[in-house]
Amino acid sequence: MNLVERDEQLLNGAFGPAAQTAMNILVQLGEVLGAEEDVEQVHVDGCIYESEAHLHFAENLAGLGGRVILPTTLNATSLDLRHWQAWGVSTAWASKAQRMANAYLTMGCTPTWTCAPYQTEFVPKFGQQIAWAESNAIVFANSVIGARTNRYGDFTDICAALTGRVPKTGLHLQENRYGQILFELKNIPAALFADDAFYPVLGHYIGKRTGDKIPVIDGLPRSVSPDDLKALGAGAASSGAVALFHAVGITPEARTVAEAFGGNAYERVEITLRELNDARAELSTADGAQLDAVVLGSPHFSLQECVRLAEMMRGQHVHPSVEFIVTTNRLVTAALRAQGVLNMLLEAGVRLCEDTCILLSPLLRQEIRVLMTNSAKYAYYTPNLLERRVVFGSVRDCVASAVQGRVVRDEQMWSGRERERGSEGEIERGREGERERGNVGWSGSRAVRR
Repeated sequence: MNLVERDEQLLNGAFGPAAQTAMNILVQLGEVLGAEEDVEQVHVDGCIYESEAHLHFAENLAGLGGRVILPTTLNATSLDLRHWQAWGVSTAWASKAQRMANAYLTMGCTPTWTCAPYQTEFVPKFGQQIAWAESNAIVFANSVIGARTNRYGDFTDICAALTGRVPKTGLHLQENRYGQILFELKNIPAALFADDAFYPVLGHYIGKRTGDKIPVIDGLPRSVSPDDLKALGAGAASSGAVALFHAVGITPEARTVAEAFGGNAYERVEITLRELNDARAELSTADGAQLDAVVLGSPHFSLQECVRLAEMMRGQHVHPSVEFIVTTNRLVTAALRAQGVLNMLLEAGVRLCEDTCILLSPLLRQEIRVLMTNSAKYAYYTPNLLERRVVFGSVRDCVASAVQGRVVRDEQMWSGRERERGSEGEIERGREGERERGNVGWSGSRAVRR
């Protein structure tokens, strides 16, 4: 361990008992992993109420006078803080969840309440050292933005925010950020690249095949959107332990295959439509047409995704036998309200839920047994965490199913028999309209913020 003078002061209690407790935890972790590193931003996942231990830890730090010293955003919490009564959440659960949230607010964290902090104003810079928790946020920050973070979890995240320090190891170091396995997309129909279901399926396959290695993906169209990459990363971080991927010609550390691997040897894997269809089949555990709910927003739906959903729902209404739930953050709902889009969704029968996670909040009524989603992450975790059966499909499939009251999926595109709808240039033009509505742009092969 290489501790600087300030580290010693933290350990000796010069900055208060909460910071001393946090530094003790980080030093014990650092003794296993290596020296300490400064970070400039933190995203806390531990703000969701899961147990009395979580609540005690947060309230203890806050009670000891703990205050964050860095910009610190908060992940989705345990319930829709402003409208929890509408979701049938018990008063006892809501009370503890609110206490949990209050503890982190007392410590000075910013109430973003989202698992997609990269879609707020708190976007790290390329090369910036950060300490983010929440698997999909970690993989997006590392891969699409090019910031530097390991997979931080509950408790270590707030410790980093109180001290500004983390162990200097893993993905904080450039030598550990090079690719280890190359995935080459072969003979994929061009039309499939324009289908939002393609990216979570690809992520699910890559996560299972990769484990905790760093994958490099060659063959994605340059028109791929930030939401597509979000879905890809979330799928890979769920079925595997992926914290960083490189997409050749798209993500900032992979302008070429050679740059992505940094001269190191690597394994090569081809991905064809067959592998993708197998991965897609794994994401569904329900058979037949029964459908009780459509659930979108894992990770949280962006403004662009909500606008696109409203356009799809135009002139249609959710079937009375189906509940349609979308989770997002309060900044997005405010923007939707200002644009008149929120009313369009509500009038169509879509329910928007803020602040929380559809996996870890008791949002679903007991009689809901079969769910449909466009999220590989949600489809992967739902059978075990929620004990429900799930059907995976594109957003368009989800809309059609919600309106008809039964599972509807377009299988033709995945069969390989559909005539391709044009070249990558045509797909690019179709994507351009979506990008113009958002605040994320693309410059050459690098993702940039406008």
